[in-house]
Amino acid sequence: MKRIATLLLVLGILAAAQTVAFAQLTDEMKNDGWVSIFDGKTLEGWKSNETTEGWKVEDGSIVGFGNRNHLYFMQEYQNFELKIDVKINKGGNSGVYIKSQWQDANWPTTGFEMQVNSSQSDPQKTGTLYNIIKIYKAPHGDDEWFTYHLTCRGNTLDVRVNGELLYTYVEPGRAQGAGRQGGQGDQAPAITEQNKRISQRGHIALQQHDPGSTPSFKNIFVKKLD
Repeated sequence: MKRIATLLLVLGILAAAQTVAFAQLTDEMKNDGWVSIFDGKTLEGWKSNETTEGWKVEDGSIVGFGNRNHLYFMQEYQNFELKIDVKINKGGNSGVYIKSQWQDANWPTTGFEMQVNSSQSDPQKTGTLYNIIKIYKAPHGDDEWFTYHLTCRGNTLDVRVNGELLYTYVEPGRAQGAGRQGGQGDQAPAITEQNKRISQRGHIALQQHDPGSTPSFKNIFVKKLD
């Protein structure tokens, strides 16, 4: 009985440690200006479009479900870094939007979408700057956590996955230091005043793509830059 009680105590301590560990910034990150924009328990500060359903907090993660929906963090950023851990199911599709303007419905038409896709039929996989810089081989597997680290400053966007710099996108329409994934040589669309996006302020948003997709997001940290 004593051994069982001890085991339960140890399991309880481990469970508590895992809960506390979620979304906890290190002192070094705090001193460097990072803040958490998801508390691991609620959707405070976030707002979904099209429907109030489609998002839940489960095991310290924001989880999408059901029909198309986008969850916006209701603060705008211009020059910033974003770190976010993401997971997508087999055959699922999702995305992380940056610099998007609030929309009541439909896919965001401003800002940029960072694709989240390991095995869904869309050939543009994780690491893709959607329809601009295309990556055809995902740097992670199904149901496997990975980390996006995005740096937006002026007219440039650095894209890292799991610590590896894939490329630096420079508006209008160029990629520098393209990574090993392939596809970045595709011609980017012409930049006009209507679709010029990288220098604007905008929201961070998460995508629920379709009923077959179940994306998860956690450890969402932002650092404002000058």
